[in-house]
Amino acid sequence: MSPAVGARFLHLGGLRTALYNYLFAKQRGGTFILRLEDTDQSRLIPGAADDIEDMLEWAGIPPDESRRRGGGYGPYVQSERLQLYSQAASVLLQTGHAYYCFCSNQRLDLLKREAQRSGQVPRYDNRCRELPPEQVQQKLAQGVPCVIRFKLVSGPEMFQDLVFSWTRHDPAAVEGDPVILKADGFPTYHLASVVDDHAMRISHVLRGSEWLISTAKHLQLFRALRWTPPAYAHLPLLLNRDGTKLSKRQGDIFVQRFREQGVLPETLLDIVTHAGSGFSDNWIGRRLDELVCKFNISKITTHSALLDLDKLDEFSRVHLQHRIEDEERCAVLRDELRQQVLHTHGSRISDSTVLEPHYMQRVLQLRKGHVCSLRELLNDTHTYLWIRPQVTRQQLQEVSAEVDDIAAAVIQLVASGDSFESTEHLNTELKLIACRLKHTKYSGAMRVLRLALSAQQQGPSVAEMMLSLGEQEVCVRLQKALEH
Repeated sequence: MSPAVGARFLHLGGLRTALYNYLFAKQRGGTFILRLEDTDQSRLIPGAADDIEDMLEWAGIPPDESRRRGGGYGPYVQSERLQLYSQAASVLLQTGHAYYCFCSNQRLDLLKREAQRSGQVPRYDNRCRELPPEQVQQKLAQGVPCVIRFKLVSGPEMFQDLVFSWTRHDPAAVEGDPVILKADGFPTYHLASVVDDHAMRISHVLRGSEWLISTAKHLQLFRALRWTPPAYAHLPLLLNRDGTKLSKRQGDIFVQRFREQGVLPETLLDIVTHAGSGFSDNWIGRRLDELVCKFNISKITTHSALLDLDKLDEFSRVHLQHRIEDEERCAVLRDELRQQVLHTHGSRISDSTVLEPHYMQRVLQLRKGHVCSLRELLNDTHTYLWIRPQVTRQQLQEVSAEVDDIAAAVIQLVASGDSFESTEHLNTELKLIACRLKHTKYSGAMRVLRLALSAQQQGPSVAEMMLSLGEQEVCVRLQKALEH
C-alpha cells in the first residue's frame, strides 16, 4: 500500500496532499512514497526537488521512499525513468491504442484560435489518427518531428472515487486524443503517472481534485496496458478564507516561508487539516500521532476547504505551549532560544545569566500561552529579558514622587525570600506595598516598577517580569535606576 505525491516548491496545498497521503499510509501500515514529477522540463525550478523533501522532513512527515532515501522501486525522479515510458508507449502503438501525430505547433495553434473565435473549447481534431501506415513510416523515415497520442475511447468512463463516490466522465466527448509522449522523449503526466503507479505497485493515490476529470483517461490507459489501476481519492481544493484560490504568487503560502517565520511544523499540520475534512471532530492542538489515529478518509467531503491563516497565531500559541510543557522538547526550545538571543542581541547582553538553561526555562514557562513563536521573545516588548534598560531616576520620579519607597519596599520583599512563588502570590504582595504608599495608587506603583525593570510602558504584568528576571536581577535593576 503506497500512496504517492509529487510537487514543485512545497506550498500549503502540497503539504496538505502529502500529509493526507502520509496519514493514510501510516494508519494502514503502508509506504509513503515521494515521486518527483519533472517531465515538463520547461517548468523546472532549480532546488525545488531538495526543497520538497527538506520541508517534508521538517514537517515531521518524511517519505519512506524517495530520491534521497532510496527504495525498492526507484528511481524516484521521472526524468530518470524515460525508458519505462518509451516501452509503454511502444506497447500502445503496437496494440493500436496509440498513434504518431505529426501536426506542427503552427497547425495546433491555428486550431486553438479558430475554436476560440467560434466560442468553442479548443481541442485536437484527431487528424493523424487515421494516417495510412505507409505514410506514417515515410514521415518517420524522413525524421519529421512527432508526438505519440493515446486513442480515447468514446463513452462515459465510470469509476468510484474514495471521496467523490461514483463519478463518470467522457473525455472523448470534450477533448481530442491526448499526447502521452512528447517530441523530446519525455512523457506527459498522464502516461508517466500510470506507468509509475503500476511499476511502483501503488495501491492508493490521494491527489488534488483538479485531476478528477483526468482519471477517466488514466483508467483507459490502464485498461489498454492491461494493468490494474490503484484506488483514487481526490482531495477538495484548499482555498483562502474568502474562497479565492491559493496562488503561488502570494509568496506566503510556501512552507519554507512559514519555517523562516518561526512557525512550528505541527502548527501547520494542524491548521491545514483543521481547514478541511477527514476527521470526526476538530480541536486546536492536535499532534501528528493524533492525526494518524483520527484520520478517516470517508469523512473527507467534496466541498472546498477554507484555510483561515488569521488563526495561525492561535494555533501557534497552543502548539508552542505543548512543546514547552514537554520536558524533552522544551530542552530543544531552550537551545534554539539561546542561539536566537545570541544572534539578535549578542554583545548587548548585560549578564550571561540570561543565557543559562534555568533562565530560558523560566522565561518559556511564564510566557507560554502568550507568545506564538520563539522569535516573538526577541521583539522590542521582550528586550528587557536580555538587556538591562537605561532608566534615570528623574524618569521614575515623573511617574511618582515615592520612587524610593516603592523600590525599598520591593527590595525588602525580595529579601524576605518567599515572595517569588507565583505571579498570583507576588501580585498580592505588590498590592500590599501599594496600599502603604501615601500618594501613589497601585497603577502608578506598577508603572514605576515596569519602567525601572523594562523601560517600557506596556508588556507582561510586573509580577511576571519580576519572576522572569529573578530576585537578584530585580534588585540590581531597581538599585541601578535609583543611582542613575
